[in-house]
Amino acid sequence: MTYPEIVLLALIQGMAELLPISSTAHVIVAEHLLGLDPSSPELTFLLVMLHTGTMIAVLFYFWPRWKPLLMPGKTGTPMSGFHFMKMVIVATAFTGVLGLGLKYLIEKVVLIRILGHEKGEVEHLFKNLPLIATGLFLVGLLILVAGSREYRSATSMITARSSIWIGLVQGLCLPFRGFSRSGATISTALFCGIARPLAEDFSFALAVVLTPPVILLELYRLLKANEWQHTGLVDLLLPGFLGMLFSCVAGLLALRLLSAALEKGRWKYFGFYCLAASLVVAMMFLKETL
Repeated sequence: MTYPEIVLLALIQGMAELLPISSTAHVIVAEHLLGLDPSSPELTFLLVMLHTGTMIAVLFYFWPRWKPLLMPGKTGTPMSGFHFMKMVIVATAFTGVLGLGLKYLIEKVVLIRILGHEKGEVEHLFKNLPLIATGLFLVGLLILVAGSREYRSATSMITARSSIWIGLVQGLCLPFRGFSRSGATISTALFCGIARPLAEDFSFALAVVLTPPVILLELYRLLKANEWQHTGLVDLLLPGFLGMLFSCVAGLLALRLLSAALEKGRWKYFGFYCLAASLVVAMMFLKETL
């Protein structure tokens, strides 16, 4: 992988992360067009580091909005910081249970026992274009339906029931690239009657909490592959940190440019985009197979 390719992937990730259009799917498709293997340990680790750079940008940009939520008893704040963080923990717990359960099911049952793979890793799904197209199509439908209900009886409170549903939906997103995490979680929050600004805050808070353990998991997978013994650990880790830097910068620029559009509540337009993107990915697959 060349450094210009790393910068390109980082810019795509940084620009697409804020939008509910599955930035991961866009990066994977770009890797596919560049002739790279999205399921390799190096690229899955790079993808996680790109997410990390964008999450740093999100923390920096959204901190003024999150600060009142994290201040217990803050005057004018309908929901205390303790309650907000408790709901984040509840949702993350259900994400972990379902996500790990799906990981075991896919790796041990589907890939090894049913499909007969010698080694089962959920990352093998990352290069499956039909699966990515399906994920984009389904999240596009979800966004369209949720957009039609937006702001109806919206509330500024997240209940335990809402956090559980959002956490479970986030767990479904982990192994299936294309099924946008932010698109699915924000849409679920809208279905639960949560106001879109709070749904957006909650979704990104979940992403920030989820990113560190995923980084450790992919770093372990990278080191376990033993390829660093031949090329050097620094040579394998450097692309990830370089990508993180560029995705952070691109994320900050994208947040400033796109936040205003997101605040206007034009949620359904992202659904149309995801449906169109699913068709593009499907045509890419058909072109390769014919």
